[in-house]
Amino acid sequence: MPLASTRRTGLVDQVISQLRTQIDSGEWAVGDRIPTESELSEQLEVGRNTVREAVRALSHAGLLEIRQGAGTFVRASSELGGALRRRLERSQLRENLEVRRALEVEAARLAALQHTTDDLADIERALSLRDEAWREQNMGAFVEADFAFHRAVVNATHNTLLTELYDDIAQVVYESIAHTAYEQPPNHEGIDHSGLAQAIRDSAPERALREAACYLDELLALAAE
Repeated sequence: MPLASTRRTGLVDQVISQLRTQIDSGEWAVGDRIPTESELSEQLEVGRNTVREAVRALSHAGLLEIRQGAGTFVRASSELGGALRRRLERSQLRENLEVRRALEVEAARLAALQHTTDDLADIERALSLRDEAWREQNMGAFVEADFAFHRAVVNATHNTLLTELYDDIAQVVYESIAHTAYEQPPNHEGIDHSGLAQAIRDSAPERALREAACYLDELLALAAE
């Protein structure tokens, strides 16, 4: 949606409100780089200092992240998400995996109940790329595909709150996947997700729940070694 010019008093609060709306609406998704300070100043018809204060306030709230030399990026879709992500970034791998378990086990159950044909196609595509990357021991591609698989399962729940919560911890999930992928013991066979995909395809919620719990318990066991 286009940004409207701001003309009244309380400019910083108004700019904060407009920037927040861009995030809330999904116009600026988590991970997106937002327009530059000068571009926002021109679009909103306010001074750059006003924009800078608004961006700083949203950064303190955890919604934006200012990266020197790179720009400003959307960090979370809500203050709750920003606070949750900051907390998870300070936690140990085991704690991150336990949070993943809480979300992904229920996501698997709901995905088995509520998926669509398009959801199944997304899950199968990500699973195929994941398996191919593992066979080739292309760990970079494997991490991307594994994250895409888990994200596709969460999307298949069609529960917007669960999806938003998962978005808020997406970077932490990605980092935990990368950590466990690169730290696998020699000759480890890897974790097979074909059973989970089949349970979702079969609309078998209890089996999907067990499959998700099983792979996350395995990851927790690896993390404890």
